[in-house]
Amino acid sequence: MTLQVGDEHLRPGGTVSGPVMMALADVAMYAALLGQIGTVALAVTTNLNINFMQKPLPDCDLVARCQIMKLGKRLAVGEVWIRSAGSDDVVAHSTLTYSIPERT
Repeated sequence: MTLQVGDEHLRPGGTVSGPVMMALADVAMYAALLGQIGTVALAVTTNLNINFMQKPLPDCDLVARCQIMKLGKRLAVGEVWIRSAGSDDVVAHSTLTYSIPERT
């Protein structure tokens, strides 16, 4: 998933804000999860942990790659790596847990 970084995503000092990177990680995991289980509107984040590794490159979009580590009936756990476009260096790493409601 790619985030086209604009001025609205920057904090003072000209770097992408932490909450923006957290949102990117959360949306990437949500998309990956729904890609596996289908549309489940009430699947929600129950835990998100993020480590900011280094400042993203200036004037670059952010690219998130997600991997679902465990997909159970009620919980899903995944990882997201965020990089600046065109770079192999990880700027943030996140682990997330989603609660999956019982389907009726």
